Amino acid sequence: MQYNRDLDTVVTIVNPVEHPRDYVVWSIFSIFYGNPFCLGLAALIFSIKARDMKVTGDLQRARGYSKWALGLNVAALIIIVLIVLCLMIILEKNRFEHNNRNGYPYGSG
Repeated sequence: MQYNRDLDTVVTIVNPVEHPRDYVVWSIFSIFYGNPFCLGLAALIFSIKARDMKVTGDLQRARGYSKWALGLNVAALIIIVLIVLCLMIILEKNRFEHNNRNGYPYGSG
């Protein structure tokens, strides 16, 4: 069985351009849930800049702004987690000391 093949056909496979992420949603959550040292606001500004650069087609600058937004969001998250952990430890320590002063053994009561 023979197939008719067109030997002049060339197929070019191009890798799709990977667009950088802009982290806008994460930045909005960073603003509303803590916003330590205004890092959430700064992250939102860089996220919007990254989205604008992505829309205009300047992917190099969009990647730069995206990295800044990611770094600021991660920093805000770490600070928020550390603050919550410190508050939990302080409150538990105070509860334990208060129960010991009132005569409850081992912090119960």
